Amino acid sequence: MATKQSLHMNPGQGETSYARNSIVQKTEQDRMKNLINEAILGICGLTGTSLPKSMAIADLGCSSGPNALTLVSATVDTIYRHYVQHSQPLPEVSVFLNDLPDNDFNSVATSLATLKHIHEDLADPVVITGMIPGSFYERLFPCGSLHFVCSSNSLHWLSKAPEDLKEGRIPMYDMDEHLRLSRRAVVANAYACQFRKDFTQFLRLRAQELVPGGRMVVSLYGRCSHNPTSKSNQAWQVVTVALNDMASRGIIDKEKLDSFYVPLYAPLENEVNEIINDEGSFVINKMLMRNPFSGMDDALVSPKIIALAIRAVFESTIILHFGSSQEIMDEFAMTVERNLSSRSGWRAVLAAEYPLVLLCLSLTKVI
Repeated sequence: MATKQSLHMNPGQGETSYARNSIVQKTEQDRMKNLINEAILGICGLTGTSLPKSMAIADLGCSSGPNALTLVSATVDTIYRHYVQHSQPLPEVSVFLNDLPDNDFNSVATSLATLKHIHEDLADPVVITGMIPGSFYERLFPCGSLHFVCSSNSLHWLSKAPEDLKEGRIPMYDMDEHLRLSRRAVVANAYACQFRKDFTQFLRLRAQELVPGGRMVVSLYGRCSHNPTSKSNQAWQVVTVALNDMASRGIIDKEKLDSFYVPLYAPLENEVNEIINDEGSFVINKMLMRNPFSGMDDALVSPKIIALAIRAVFESTIILHFGSSQEIMDEFAMTVERNLSSRSGWRAVLAAEYPLVLLCLSLTKVI
């Protein structure tokens, strides 16, 4: 799979679009705002002296829809508030939004146009905005040009699925339960190695692009090292369980399912710690672990809403492998919804079968 070119959230504003099915992602972005505030204060300093005359910030993996501006808007707000509080002239702020080339950049462009007018009430606000198509596993910006980088719900996506699984024809999720259990460690290790390689590369590149003492606030799906159940579950499992169900009913081809690999890995939090320490370019200020659905009203989240959200994220990947079909995607969403529905409630199903957490980190580049 040409992940760098093909992976994208569902575009547009329709019923199955990412724009209309990203409430969980929006909730996590709102939770990141305190860390963003702390990071910007760390860059500017608490005294208000010698503040930078210009600042450059970037959101990597911004996607599209209403969430595309959430993090950068919060960052600009914090910067302006800090400068006004210390009676300093507002800086020139450059805002960059990045995602893969097939992202819906048309809607992003519309959002960026509105960002420039948010602070019109302030004297001479300057916000320069731009879009940067490309993989964040490649260099995106000049050396030492960024002050702050944020990324929400993106770093669990890999640059590619593990090649050794493909070459060995070892399915990501074997339909045969006995084979699946016997190969679990092989699959897990292959994905863990690919994540280590990609995340190390991400850190190394951002270290080149950030100024000394620059900050990052990122979030990604992960697993809790102290939860035995989470160690054998992956972020892609809810997808493959549904596809396995569909293959058993003849809706999709079984052989195609065996060759289907999602470039996605949810690391244990101690894996993330270890990789950051081994790479050496950043120190961890904070790492938070949260239940993705904690505090969310059941009126806003249901098995159907979760199924639509999963469809919005994974549809491009599924269509690329199995072919474009409205019927297949409709059945996929209904199967996910059915698998999440039970008398004990969808929260109990997620906790027992898909016990993922959101990892949120605040990092500082080592000077």
